[in-house]
Amino acid sequence: MTKEFKKINIPSHPLNDGNSIPLLGLGVYKTTDEKDMHTAVDAAYRCGYRLFDTASVYGNEELLGNAIRDLDIPREKIFLTSKVWNNAQRLGDVSGAFQRTLDRLGTAYIDLYLIHWPVPGCTRQTWRELIRLKESGLARSIGVSNFSPAQLECLEQETGVVPVLNQIECHPLWRQGETVDYCQSHGIQVQAYAPLARGAYKDREILIKIGEKYGKTAAQTGLRWLIQRGISVIPKSVHPSRIAENADIFDFALTEPEMTAIDAMDEGLRTAHIPQDLVDTEWAVLTD
Repeated sequence: MTKEFKKINIPSHPLNDGNSIPLLGLGVYKTTDEKDMHTAVDAAYRCGYRLFDTASVYGNEELLGNAIRDLDIPREKIFLTSKVWNNAQRLGDVSGAFQRTLDRLGTAYIDLYLIHWPVPGCTRQTWRELIRLKESGLARSIGVSNFSPAQLECLEQETGVVPVLNQIECHPLWRQGETVDYCQSHGIQVQAYAPLARGAYKDREILIKIGEKYGKTAAQTGLRWLIQRGISVIPKSVHPSRIAENADIFDFALTEPEMTAIDAMDEGLRTAHIPQDLVDTEWAVLTD
């Protein structure tokens, strides 16, 4: 018997191009087992998830596309995000990489296509290619990931086109205040990957105590803190019970003192690594 889950009404947030994005979605990073993907996607959909986030470098776009098709629902019911990887940028093969993503996902369009990392010497041209994809209608919205305020400003100055979204690592142990503030003051939606910090704050006393007040876990409390900052989240899991738990964060609100207390947890903890091909470069600076 298929287990039933509480269906959550996940709100959406408007993007600066007139489209909108769900405030919570399922990240599928490292999900490369076919059974796990199908289980996760099915459970997520039944819980109310409509946003699914992947990337070419994850090696699972085809698995995700198959799992979504098995839901047997109209394509427009799903919001799909994928990303162009660094080597495609260096080879000048952004449009080819995008077409391969479409083919693997088995879809005619992508709801949101992102530059995965800013690659020195490539990022301006990559952004111009994404603008063309947006103009063609094949990518409904375009954005970036792991970009600093300076890099975001550079793109706008070069093209006049502001990304709709910047996907960054963000959680109570690394609040990314400067980048979040810049994005929100320039109409760029912030989306947090690794919003649970790979489990690094699940045992933190302050989050446990605040969560107990609302009948929530430390993880749910951390996710709620992000949502109340106006940041969308894409927690990753292949476990149906955890997927359901992560979505159950829209029936309570943290107080201002609670938000401030969680703000103070920031210790600049990065849990996601910088790709090896960027480690020895000045990846934080755009150069042509």
